Amino acid sequence: MAHTEPVSSIMTSSVVFANKSDSLRKVTSIMKEHNVRHLPVVAGDTLAGIVSKSDILRLSFGDVYEDQSEIDETIFDMLTLEQVMVSNPTTVNADDSIADAARILSRAEFHALPVMKGNQVVGIVSTTDLIKYLLGEAGN
Repeated sequence: MAHTEPVSSIMTSSVVFANKSDSLRKVTSIMKEHNVRHLPVVAGDTLAGIVSKSDILRLSFGDVYEDQSEIDETIFDMLTLEQVMVSNPTTVNADDSIADAARILSRAEFHALPVMKGNQVVGIVSTTDLIKYLLGEAGN
């Protein structure tokens, strides 16, 4: 299979964003509220970066300490989103092929790509989107 369809056919188009000035607490809250694992980060109308749930979890002590939530909150207060996010992330264009996106993600250590149309973020495509597509479940 060539998978020449455009990435726009499988991307999530209802993108939830974080603002570069948002606190890590707010970013965590946005991710929980919208049940997403990746947030493009914008400064005004410009894509500034991307942050993932994994990026946030790396800051957490998990269940190591009995009262770990206070420790995690302290760390969140010490760092900015800009320090945690990936700046200038790899992107794909809305009309790039699904195969192009799959190639990028198969070689990368990240799991989502902002989808661009010109300078505008119009969607996000993740490894989960690609798996659903391959299973014939895209859009479900």
